[in-house]
Amino acid sequence: MRSQVEIGTGSQSGCGCADEAAALPELDVRPIPHLIRHGAVFGALESLPPGTGMVLVAHHDPVPLLRQIEERAPGGFAVEYVESGPEEWRISFTRVG
Repeated sequence: MRSQVEIGTGSQSGCGCADEAAALPELDVRPIPHLIRHGAVFGALESLPPGTGMVLVAHHDPVPLLRQIEERAPGGFAVEYVESGPEEWRISFTRVG
């Protein structure tokens, strides 16, 4: 069975202006099989040019993943929680550089 990775862009807020995080592409990792989920995130982050970003969508607070990202690229990404559960977490990553 194949899983589909959903990558899209956020929507605009009710005021008609795009929220900064909503304007970033989203990587929804929920449908990605657990065994390859972190690898998919690492690949997506490594592909970002400096000054660009993405929003990670997960079904839980990905603290272990955040630690691994910092170990792999110390200070390489600005990280901001956009939504903190309880149903989903959205975390904005911007590549520093």
